[in-house]
Amino acid sequence: MTDFTLAELVIAAASEIFRDEEPEVFATLIGTLPKLAGYVARETFLPGMMMSDGIYYLAAEPVPVGPRPGFEPKKEGHIGYERVFTIVAKGKRHAFVGPVQVDKYGQMNLSCIGDYDKPKVTMLGVRGLPGNTVNNRTSMFFANHNKRALVEGEVSMVSGAGYNPKRYPNGKYPIGLDHRQIITNLCVLDFEGRSSDGRRHAIRVRSLHPGVTFEEVQDNTGFDLVRPNNIPETTAPTEEQLAIMRKYDPHNLRAHIFKDNPPGRRAS
Repeated sequence: MTDFTLAELVIAAASEIFRDEEPEVFATLIGTLPKLAGYVARETFLPGMMMSDGIYYLAAEPVPVGPRPGFEPKKEGHIGYERVFTIVAKGKRHAFVGPVQVDKYGQMNLSCIGDYDKPKVTMLGVRGLPGNTVNNRTSMFFANHNKRALVEGEVSMVSGAGYNPKRYPNGKYPIGLDHRQIITNLCVLDFEGRSSDGRRHAIRVRSLHPGVTFEEVQDNTGFDLVRPNNIPETTAPTEEQLAIMRKYDPHNLRAHIFKDNPPGRRAS
């Protein structure tokens, strides 16, 4: 049985958010784990994925994370802000982002914590989340699944749109609003559930990481999750996927994603 870390399990699971994407999707991969997840997807089943890696050019192949002395990326073309905004407006992108909070509607926050008029903490502002969330597919990553991140009620400040009908005229969602999955250190969630009051796009448990129970996930979530009759265990990474991670993360930055770099399978 192959040994793997929690980070490697989650990277492999997160790569699956791109499974049903169109062949030449433009992926926005923010952070070490989202980047490596995108790289795994590109190298295994989505070779046409376009990536800018937070820089001004399109890369012909994944750019390794961390220090890369002497490495020269293969560039396919420039991708300045004007072109990015054109892609955003056309809905040709899947953004994999790491907000600070999310609520039961999928509304995201990376602006402030606490009352907006007198917040306890101020952060980045809304950045590109408004345009991203009403035009593109969006998935999220939380390294710590707890009630401070997956919050009760609404997020402190709605930086990114979600499925809250009260936020829209006549309760009609934007055409481009399309949240896909939430990846955490405990499980994979999606928006394919239906709440007890009949609301569509309710957050559902899609898979549980090895050794994690639904009760543990629910206890660490500030809102009710939809529980399917049968919840599969998150699929372990393959040897091919692990080799891709080692190739594009030669300095093992993935070991620092989760505290103490725990194993992918909990000790019984």
